Amino acid sequence: MVATNLKAETKSLIEKRDFMEIEMNSIITRLSQPGGPGITGNLLDSEGFPRSDIDVPAVRADRLRLSELRNDYKEITEKISESLQVLHSARLAPKPLVSGEGSNNQFAHLVNTVSSASAHDALTKDTHSSMDVDINLGVPFAIVDEIVDDSPAAEDGLQLGDQIVKFGNVESGEGLLQRLASEAQSNQGRAVPLVVLRQGVPTNLALTPRSWQGRGLLGCHFRIL
Repeated sequence: MVATNLKAETKSLIEKRDFMEIEMNSIITRLSQPGGPGITGNLLDSEGFPRSDIDVPAVRADRLRLSELRNDYKEITEKISESLQVLHSARLAPKPLVSGEGSNNQFAHLVNTVSSASAHDALTKDTHSSMDVDINLGVPFAIVDEIVDDSPAAEDGLQLGDQIVKFGNVESGEGLLQRLASEAQSNQGRAVPLVVLRQGVPTNLALTPRSWQGRGLLGCHFRIL
């Protein structure tokens, strides 16, 4: 029953994270609409007074909520990754010796059940979230070797040493730097699903390319492996 309960709990976490992703995207879209202040734009006019063309209290509330969601999103993603690792380990574990007793047969059946499909297939809904971790990860194609403080990358949880497996629609292949830049440009103001290996553990993030006080839309550097 342990594996069954863990799968049910992890599926519930994934569904909760899906709703968080929808709410984050809604806030980002609202803040980034034409004439809007964006996620980090100034709320004061040139004379230092609150801008009269926007609802400043509503914008501040949206930004606060977005910050809370990002923190919760990171925490729940870490929990999901831990659970998937446990289930993946169970899937790869050798069959226990069984003596014909009912309890041992049930345990063997659970191991075989988990072994019959990847943890990703066993846990996700029929309509898979683009943010879900796939145990059968591809090969990392880049590593994060520089992150600027207070940049979008830093605020969204990217860390030095993260190995990039997938950035939006970009996976390993040719012309990676150009494809990464194009993916960031075409998704400015929108959360891009990012799969990384962090100390060997597959981790999902949502990285939103956006204007800030520094250069570029991310504030980090990818070194192609």
